[in-house]
Amino acid sequence: MYAPSWLRRCVPLVALAALAACSTGTDAVDQASGTSQRFVAGSGSQEVYAAGERKAAPNLSGKLLDGGSFELESTRGDVVVLNFWASWCGPCRAEADDLERVHQATKASGVRFLGINVKDTESRAKGFDVKFNITYPSLVDPSQRVALQLKAAPPNAVPATIVVDREGRIAAVFRKALLDTELQPVVEKIAAEKR
Repeated sequence: MYAPSWLRRCVPLVALAALAACSTGTDAVDQASGTSQRFVAGSGSQEVYAAGERKAAPNLSGKLLDGGSFELESTRGDVVVLNFWASWCGPCRAEADDLERVHQATKASGVRFLGINVKDTESRAKGFDVKFNITYPSLVDPSQRVALQLKAAPPNAVPATIVVDREGRIAAVFRKALLDTELQPVVEKIAAEKR
């Protein structure tokens, strides 16, 4: 099909303008945040393990964004929801409100949330927490050393969420952004298990 020359010249300009419109604004995501590392989309997979199939979680530890320290071993007896995230990650922004809602809804039943901030700067991570009103703590893990310890159930993507049961075993793994309606029933079921 023949297209006039003026139309052939305009189409690339319109496409360029559309791309530019998607990359600006107050909620734009900086995909080039600091390094050559880029966003890796999750596979969308999720596994919930029966109690007899669960493997022990390693004793994850590190520095918190607020300057304190954390050791997973110190939470034994609680269910712990570990969420791997970064300020530059669009799906992390999308799930932030949902995670906070589940945190608020389940904390009275002995559920603790811990963010694990990866491939990020502390200042951007702190800004993310303020912007999205995140009230649970986060570890600072720019090199992803914490994720590397989870050989039994590697997160493999950002965002990823791992639920650790009251006995310190990996009970569920989500390699995708989550809605509260997906996460909360799983967390509540694990929290209701007898030790």
